[in-house]
Amino acid sequence: MVSVGTIIEYMEQSRFVCAMVLEEGNKRLRLVNQNGREVNLPLSRLLHQTRKRYPATLGRDEQIRLLKEADQEREILQGRIALEEIWELASEEEGGSFTPEFLAGLAFGEEAGDDQVAAFLRCIFADRLYFKYKEGRILAHSPEVVEQLRLRLEKERQQAALLTSGAFSLRRLWEGESPQEWQERELCLDLLRDYYLFGSEAAESATARELLKKAGLLGPHDVYHLLVKAGVWREHENVALLRYGIPVDFSGELLALAGVSEPEPGEFLGAGRRDLRDLPLLTIDGETTRDYDDALHIEARGDTFLVGIHISDVAHYVRPGEPIYQEAARRMTSLYFPEVQIPMLPPALSEGVCSLIAGRPRAAFSIMVELTPRGEVLDFELLPSLVTVKRQLSYTGADVMMATDRELRDLHRLSEQLKQRRIEAGALLLPVPDVNISVREGGVSVSLSPVDTPARSLVAEFMVLANTLAAQFVADRQAPGLFRAQEQPHQRLVGALEKDLFSVLRQRKQLKPGELLVYPKPHSGVGVMQYTTVTSPIRRFLDLVMQHQLHALLRGRGARFSADELAGIAGDINTILARVNQVRRWRHRYWLLKYLEARVGQRLQALIVNKGPKRVNLVLLDCLLDVDLPASQGVTGRPGDVVSLRLARVNALDELLTVEW
Repeated sequence: MVSVGTIIEYMEQSRFVCAMVLEEGNKRLRLVNQNGREVNLPLSRLLHQTRKRYPATLGRDEQIRLLKEADQEREILQGRIALEEIWELASEEEGGSFTPEFLAGLAFGEEAGDDQVAAFLRCIFADRLYFKYKEGRILAHSPEVVEQLRLRLEKERQQAALLTSGAFSLRRLWEGESPQEWQERELCLDLLRDYYLFGSEAAESATARELLKKAGLLGPHDVYHLLVKAGVWREHENVALLRYGIPVDFSGELLALAGVSEPEPGEFLGAGRRDLRDLPLLTIDGETTRDYDDALHIEARGDTFLVGIHISDVAHYVRPGEPIYQEAARRMTSLYFPEVQIPMLPPALSEGVCSLIAGRPRAAFSIMVELTPRGEVLDFELLPSLVTVKRQLSYTGADVMMATDRELRDLHRLSEQLKQRRIEAGALLLPVPDVNISVREGGVSVSLSPVDTPARSLVAEFMVLANTLAAQFVADRQAPGLFRAQEQPHQRLVGALEKDLFSVLRQRKQLKPGELLVYPKPHSGVGVMQYTTVTSPIRRFLDLVMQHQLHALLRGRGARFSADELAGIAGDINTILARVNQVRRWRHRYWLLKYLEARVGQRLQALIVNKGPKRVNLVLLDCLLDVDLPASQGVTGRPGDVVSLRLARVNALDELLTVEW
């Protein structure tokens, strides 16, 4: 029962307010509070009322004076309460439920009056660590609950401090200043980094959002630019690489394990390894290549040729179960971006003892093939070997030398015959120019280069031959392996060898996806009955696994990996490469968009690939980037035609590309 003339307390916006009851109605009270405002208060919000009643004849000024005096007195009394000591006494009693009057009496050591009881209630609402108010009773928390609350409150305190000081320091950093004595720097930047990468899935996404809000950093890529300013990220950070957790660096332990000294030839001879160091091996690679994993040589033998395809014997150094092998299985492949290379193996191996560097003896896995001048395989042999490369050529240099260098000329002629045989077997050769992206301080440049120059075609055909023969070797022994396969395309629109870009792009859309199987099936795109890859064990985990399988079969030990083991490896390869290839595509597109950012407003040539009633699919001819546009009645071009488009908007971070007719 609430009486008119009593002083009551209620809470408004987390503050205690004193008020005098003017009128008591049906579950509501009409009050005047200490601020002079009349309030209609639900009874449920009442926290305390005095036993003393004041006369109804009091004037409004006198009422407000009494209320303010009561409020001030209770604030003073609240400061005298040692709440933890009262809790220690109260928590000893099982059940721990008390009246406010009883606990206020403990706090003040006397019979508690109205102001002492109200002060105690204020105290437990201000510090919720020890007690809980419920339906007029006060419940004492158990020691376990107090400890949990203490930890939570400390975390909240730290977070509040982080938000306040962190937001201030982030703003200063954004404005180009260098905050001094910023203890939470790493924590703040890590929070923002995770939030930018993973959004609402980041562990502390809510804290990161509040931090950014307080700092006034609300742009979609403010975090990205802030992290660049802070030196956490580079100017063109590969965000997709971080988002997918692709390993970049090697641990100190792995680098130490990879630190193998240059081998002595005697270490390799014996145990079935053949000494082929006198053979005239040559490599042909790109100008920027640092890891040489394949070499060739050719010998004329009367009416036939003996061609050696020599692959770095990475399996000699990287064995199943060892830490470097396990790391290679995490990575699955080397990654090549315009701005950086990320090897599958530590550089001491990939660019050192495993790399077929001219003049240095190297363990190799050689495939010796006897061929007729028409490219017919008469016989072949697989063997571990010791080799020394004599010449290290670039694709450009080999093309120039092709007409005058007998070895290159013979290799090229044979490669053309091998290509023709694959074409006759149904292979589809659909070359698309390489998009070469160069990143320099002055900006990004893009150029296209053919993939079917004489030297590139030469190397490609002999690598295809080596991979085909390795697959045949395993299949003939009915052993499991990692075989690549591809069914016939949905539809054949072109001949076997097509160079027209429009025709190539149309045919590529008709190809069925490749498969990775434990037992062989035909590969329609390559034009062979069985196919694998063994020619890049420095760069591809699949090739390294197959090299181990071949070694075991050659030595008569049976298969190194069972079908079940290989099925598991194939699953891992598919899963990891799906992520890796997504990162590759995103990074490739990022740099092309950076290239196009400088050309906004210009008109570009584009090839119409497909035209429907509502959408038109095109390819920008200077960088081979796909674009999509609504169909326009004013554009009469058909698929295969080249049209001019205006570059309207580009933003690499937003992956935004807008073109107009």
